[in-house]
Amino acid sequence: MNTEMEMDRVPIQQKLTLTIREAAEYSNIGINKIDHMLRSPNCPFVLFVGKKKLVKRREFEEFIRNKLVIL
Repeated sequence: MNTEMEMDRVPIQQKLTLTIREAAEYSNIGINKIDHMLRSPNCPFVLFVGKKKLVKRREFEEFIRNKLVIL
């Protein structure tokens, strides 16, 4: 049985932004590592909404696509 909340969920591949937890699940990169990357200056995929940090999904995908190693 589906609740209204489950029916209103947007699939990750259709979201513009992801929470750190969603980005970690989506990419198989740890939450702490993603949080560390979001704190780095000029991070190309961070979006601040007040104090909350979100991950711009497309930019995050492109960042990963262009990397061989993430330290």
